[in-house]
Formats: sequence, structure tokens, C-alpha cells
Amino acid sequence: MTAERPRVVFAYDFDGTLAPGYMQNHAFIPDELGMDRAAFWTEVNELAKQQRGDEILAYMHMMLAKAREKGLELNLESWRKRGATLPLFPGVEGWFERQNARAAALDLDLRHFIISSGNRELIEGSPIAKHFERIYASAFMFDEQNDAMGISLAVNYTSKTQYLFRINKWTLDEWDNVAVNRAQAREERTVPFDRIVFFGDGFTDVPVMRTVTDQGGYAVAVWEPGRPASEAAAVNLRREGRARFAGPADYSQGAHLDRLMDKILAEISARAHIPGLVRWPDDITQPELPL
Repeated sequence: MTAERPRVVFAYDFDGTLAPGYMQNHAFIPDELGMDRAAFWTEVNELAKQQRGDEILAYMHMMLAKAREKGLELNLESWRKRGATLPLFPGVEGWFERQNARAAALDLDLRHFIISSGNRELIEGSPIAKHFERIYASAFMFDEQNDAMGISLAVNYTSKTQYLFRINKWTLDEWDNVAVNRAQAREERTVPFDRIVFFGDGFTDVPVMRTVTDQGGYAVAVWEPGRPASEAAAVNLRREGRARFAGPADYSQGAHLDRLMDKILAEISARAHIPGLVRWPDDITQPELPL
């Protein structure tokens, strides 16, 4: 029987990492709600402060409330259609299959995940959704008519870390809090942290990057060239010890991130396969001598 290939995970934030800006800013806020982008987010922040609540829950509530006021469609398919037009950074659409092929050539089993504070439904409608094992992101709750009626999941900067441990233990269901908290020896976990690469761009990724870095994994700061705030965020992630790797947001073949992953996957492969090549004299079963 062929031995199972070591499993590796590339996990990504979405906004500012795979796509420029906030996903709601591209069409939903200016075109469908007819609002100024800055005014929407100011209202979200004020609501969170007034309610002493979470900004992620506040923006999800605001999206639904404003959409209802405008009489917009709220069914699952309409949200996914909104995600179909999300712009992506250069090379993103060809990135996943290329990395999968590279990993397979190194005898690795590579899986991709999203861990984002953005909208799950919008990401599910994007052209790259098919490449992800799971999309962990803030999500609406739907009624029997499949219309959004509330919020089922909010993924903020600290709750992002739980999904690392779901991946680490391979207990992937969001609702299963028993399995993810069950004691499990490190050597028994499906995806050790030193086989996890996380791509992020800023403040909401800080706890995830810190966890990945401290556990021996690879935290990659992605920055958008020409955007001083994005570049400054990447520099801060390095200075504060959150990320040890970085590159501009270009996922094209031969670009910096692509070449960086070539080396990181090679390192992961070497580390994963070396133990299987170690042989000590007393590990070798000696053939029985004839009587």
C-alpha cells in the first residue's frame, strides 16, 4: 500500500491578500446601497461602539439592514453572484493548480483554506472558490426560502486562530466544538504547524500570524505595491515579529511569492520526508537463519 503523502496547508486571508481592498467596497456599498464607502464603515464603527459589540457583527448587521432598506435580493444565490465580480490580484486564478502540482512533485498533499473576516457567501461566488477545502469566513443565516435572516458566524481577529487548530487537528466543521478541543498529541495531528503557510496583510491577521510563527510555521505578509498603508502594515508585521516572510501581491508564475513558495515547499518536503529515510542498525529486521 502506498504511504499517505504528508499533508500541507496554505491558508489565506482574503481582503488585501488575494483581492484588493474590502470585498464590500467594490460594488455592494457604492452601487447597490448607493453609499459612500467611508460613510458605511464609519456607521459600522459607531454602531459597534454604541452597542459595545464586535465590529464584524456590526458590519454584517449593517449589510443586511441597508440591503433590506433598499429592497435588495437577500437569497444565497444573489450573494454569490455579487462575489463573482470581485477583482483579484494578478496571477491568483492560476496560483492554486500551480502550487498543487509543485507540491505533488515533492510528494506532498497540498490543501488550500480561507480564514477571513469577510463574507463567506461572497467568497463562495468568486472564481477561485472551487480551490478551497473550506472557506472559514463571516456568514449569514438563511431561512427556509434561502433568504438571509441573520448572522450565523462572525470571524474576527482573535477567532481566526481557532481555525488554525481545526486545520491542525483536521476537525473542520465550524459547529463542532467538542472535537477541536479534545486532547490530541502533537505527533498525531494531521497537519503540524510547520506544514502550515498563512498569507495575510494586516491587523486582523496578527493573532494568526503570531500563532503560526511561534509554532514553527510560515507567516507571509502580502502587501499591495503603491499603497503606502499596505506597505507599512507589512513592515510592522515584520518589526513586531508576526511574520518572517513577505512579498508583493502578485501570484503570477515566476513572481516573488511563487518563487518563495517553491523554496518553502521544498523545505517542508525535506523536513517531512527525512525521518522516513533514517535507518539505525537495530531498526532493521534481521532475516532468520536456517536451523
